[in-house]
Amino acid sequence: MSNQDETSENRLRKELPEEVPATAAEAAEPAGEQEPKLTGRQRLAQGLWPPRVTRAQLIVAVLLFGLGFGLAVQVASNSDGDSALRGARQEDLVRILDELDDRTQRLEDEKAGLEKQRDELENSSDQAEEARKQTLEKERQLGILAGTVAAQGPGITMTIDDTKGTVEADMLLDAIQELRAAGAEAIQVNGVRVVAGTYLTDSGKSVSVDGNKINAPYRFKVIGKPQDLEPALNIPGGVVQTLEKEQATVTVERSAKIVVDALRAAKQPDYARSSSQ
Repeated sequence: MSNQDETSENRLRKELPEEVPATAAEAAEPAGEQEPKLTGRQRLAQGLWPPRVTRAQLIVAVLLFGLGFGLAVQVASNSDGDSALRGARQEDLVRILDELDDRTQRLEDEKAGLEKQRDELENSSDQAEEARKQTLEKERQLGILAGTVAAQGPGITMTIDDTKGTVEADMLLDAIQELRAAGAEAIQVNGVRVVAGTYLTDSGKSVSVDGNKINAPYRFKVIGKPQDLEPALNIPGGVVQTLEKEQATVTVERSAKIVVDALRAAKQPDYARSSSQ
C-alpha cells in the first residue's frame, strides 16, 4: 500500500465515530421474562393476608371476647329469670303486685308497732310496769318463733301428696322459705315444728326435718294471713307449679283457726351470752 492510500485510510478513521463497547446489560442474554407489575388490589391483598398479629392485639382480642361472652351469659340469665313473669297472665301479675303491696304493708305495720311501744315507754307514768308488760309480750312472741310454746290463729293447711316419690328436701325448703316471706308466723310439718334453725335432708324416698324422718303426704300447718299465704304459693313458677311438675298433688285450704302444737325444747346456747351481763 502506498503512502497516499495510508493517508486516506487514516483520514477516514478520524471521520468515523469511535466504537462504543457493549454494556454488560446489553451483552448479557435475558435470564427470563420480567415479573408482571401488581395492581392496587393485589398489593392490598398481600398486605392484609396473611395477617400479622402482634402480642398486644392478641391480648386485646381475648379481653374483648371474654367481655362479650360475659354479657351474653348475663343477658341469657336475665331472660330465663324473667320468662315466668313474661308469660304470666294479667290476673297473675296483678296478684303478684298485690302480694308485694301486702308485704310492704306488713313492714309498715311492724314499724308502727315498734314506734308505739317506744312512745308508751317514754310517756308511761309507771315505766317499770310498762316495760314488764312489754317484756312478757316479747317473751311470748319469741317463744312462738322459737317453737317452745304452742300457737293458734288463722292460716292455711297445705298438703303435698307425693305418690311418685319425686319430692325432695330442697322443694319443701323452698315452700317454707316462701311461706316465711309471705308472713308465716308459725309452721309445723307432719308434727315437727319449723324454726329458724330447721334443716331438711333427703332420706331415701322421704325427707328428714331436723333429723326426724317424715313420709308423704307432707302436711304443712301455717299460721299467718291466709290472703297472703295462699297467693304466695300459687304465683307463676312458684311452689305449687314446681311440685306439680314433679307429678305431686298440692292442695291449699284456708282456715280461721290453725293450731300449731308441736313443741321444741329450749336450747341453752353454748357460747352466746347476753351483752347486758
